[in-house]
Amino acid sequence: MLVKNSIPSGSDAKIISESLWRIRLNLLQQAWKNNWQIFTEKKIGLVGLWIIGFFILLAISHPILMAYWSSQELPPEAMMGHNKSLADVYDPIRGLDLRPGKDMMPLSHPAAPSWRHPFGTDPMGRDVLSQIMYSARIEFLFGVFSALLSVFLATLVGAVSAYFGGKIDAFFMRLADLVLTLPFLPFLIFLSSLLTLDLFKLGLVLGLLGGFGGRTIVLKSQALSIKVRPYIEAAKIAGGSHWHIIFRHIIPNILPLSFFYLMLGVTSAVMSEATLSFLGLLQAPISWGLIMNFARSFGYSFYEAWWLYLIPGVTITLFCGSFYLVGRGLDTLVNPKLRKR
Repeated sequence: MLVKNSIPSGSDAKIISESLWRIRLNLLQQAWKNNWQIFTEKKIGLVGLWIIGFFILLAISHPILMAYWSSQELPPEAMMGHNKSLADVYDPIRGLDLRPGKDMMPLSHPAAPSWRHPFGTDPMGRDVLSQIMYSARIEFLFGVFSALLSVFLATLVGAVSAYFGGKIDAFFMRLADLVLTLPFLPFLIFLSSLLTLDLFKLGLVLGLLGGFGGRTIVLKSQALSIKVRPYIEAAKIAGGSHWHIIFRHIIPNILPLSFFYLMLGVTSAVMSEATLSFLGLLQAPISWGLIMNFARSFGYSFYEAWWLYLIPGVTITLFCGSFYLVGRGLDTLVNPKLRKR
């Protein structure tokens, strides 16, 4: 009796591979729909997403609005008799007419909010609304960079420590304990006295501190619960290497918790940046904290120039609060006690 070869031919293997990819894609889409439905059950996460979307709109629309403001605020007679560009005859940010014989400072600065400057101007005559919008791009890039670095390190270190244990686990856990004992803000102030901190260096420092700190301990505990599951033992018996098991089985299962810490990481990074900027310890082109620092440096109190403190403060609170709200919404996905199904 002849037995047919059970090994599939090249065309059959291709069909099986394509079918497996379709199955995986369908499972991924179904998981996304289920998680999105759970996320939207609590409106707190959606509120955070709307606020984040608003700040993204501010960051994107700033160059467009700058061109519009320039064309709208330029006096009709400004270009008459002059062969100069728009920038040579008018400064829309400070509201200055740069033509010879014109008043170079039409407003006393800092100026309170008005129709011409909805958020007022700072002591140097710069429009606060334009600074708020321009800083949104900087805060997004800085916060996301710091949070991604922190979560990447914490996820990798937590998974490696949980899987290998022993001396590797002991080393990273003692390092995490050391980072946790550091007084965070005083350490950053001390660091700023040793080197010139800019946004990149600060993001790098915050990412390293977060990646080897308390988040590592939490993600390691989550990875330990994954390590003892039967499919990990099955992967070992099947001949899977250590790194294959870590990257294909452990890390994907702790990613939801990593995304939760990603949201919180943006909040903590932006708050740290705003604090150092307000204290004048950070070298940055412009940021929300620097707006308040300029007012303080020029000797203006809250009662004298309230818009220079209130508006950036509210902006920082809304921005950081939006990521916190999204993180709380993600908490319903990663916390089994909060999931209804």
